[in-house]
Amino acid sequence: MNDTLGQTPSQTVGPYFAYGLTPQQYGYPLKEIAGGCLADDAAEGERIRIEGRVFDGTGKPVPDAMIEIWQADAQGRYAHPADPRGSNTGFRGFGRFGTGTDPDNRFVFDTVKPGAIGDGQAPHVNVVVFMRGLLVHAFTRLYFSDEAAANAADPVLATVPEDRRRTLIAARHDGSTGVVYRFDIHMQGDDETVFFDA
Repeated sequence: MNDTLGQTPSQTVGPYFAYGLTPQQYGYPLKEIAGGCLADDAAEGERIRIEGRVFDGTGKPVPDAMIEIWQADAQGRYAHPADPRGSNTGFRGFGRFGTGTDPDNRFVFDTVKPGAIGDGQAPHVNVVVFMRGLLVHAFTRLYFSDEAAANAADPVLATVPEDRRRTLIAARHDGSTGVVYRFDIHMQGDDETVFFDA
């Protein structure tokens, strides 16, 4: 008998994870710990919507990706015990959205615009992508198009080649329903989004 065990084979991250992590979005009568709304009416700050789609290497929208975001509140505080400043009332700071729950395969988050966290970083949102075919989820960031001066001084954004930084900038649109930042994620190809090591 061989006492040496081999490594368990790797497995891709989907597509079934979304049903367990975003059950209400898919119509299952199970409670989910996070959805697309990060702030209730009591949260301070400018109300914004972040929306976009995930595109595969051929430019087609991915219908079964799941996006998680984590961000600071309008004062640059995280809703996390490790942030001693505490976040404002009504702000959760974490959201999760399955693209298969939207007719246009979008992810949609209603939140407040984050403030700078105080260490030279521009206002930003941390983004994690889960989807079929990935052995490990992908990490990226979303920066805001109307924060040009802060973006120029951001130490993380400065590590990205200048011609690739545009893939991390969400475009602001002011409309009748409020402020929307558009942020599409391209997994491969000419417009591939910059991803970071965890």
